Amino acid sequence: MLKRKELHDKKLSDKTTGKGLLIVHTGTGKGKSTAAFGMAMRSIAHGNNVAIVQFVKGPWYSGERDILNAYPEQVQIHAVGEGFTWETQDRERDIEMTRKGWELSKTLIADPNIQLVILDELNIALRYDYLPLEDVLEVVQARPDHCHVCITGRNAKPELIEIADLATEMTLLKHPFKAGIKAQAGIEY
Repeated sequence: MLKRKELHDKKLSDKTTGKGLLIVHTGTGKGKSTAAFGMAMRSIAHGNNVAIVQFVKGPWYSGERDILNAYPEQVQIHAVGEGFTWETQDRERDIEMTRKGWELSKTLIADPNIQLVILDELNIALRYDYLPLEDVLEVVQARPDHCHVCITGRNAKPELIEIADLATEMTLLKHPFKAGIKAQAGIEY
């Protein structure tokens, strides 16, 4: 173990750069938003400020909002969508809401008092071409050094994965919904 520690310490010795990371959670499996909210809680524990923009979930209830709302001095949550894409049925309205959410997101990313911005389900908005990908790429690449940006949702664009500092794909192996089990409070929401 001493040799392993020495090797590990050597690897860490040249890791001195600190910067805001671009993090992408994508894939067909469950846990993309959950992982992002876990980062939010970790960030809060370190005294950082967090902003969350939810692009798709809209007013749909989620337990994580209740927990994070307990920290109003550190956390802002903005639900800018009107619900899951299969429920809204109004593409023009979805595009309008997404673009308003994106304008808000750009302001939050530039805010020197916010250390983590979570763009929950932004990948879905990009998948349906509600926003120009080039604009998103430009903004997240130009993010200030103090700001981490985490983007969640299925079907992340390859260009977004390419510029990410960290990209994780959640893979679906099995889901209870396929066995007729409905979404469970505390697990899915």
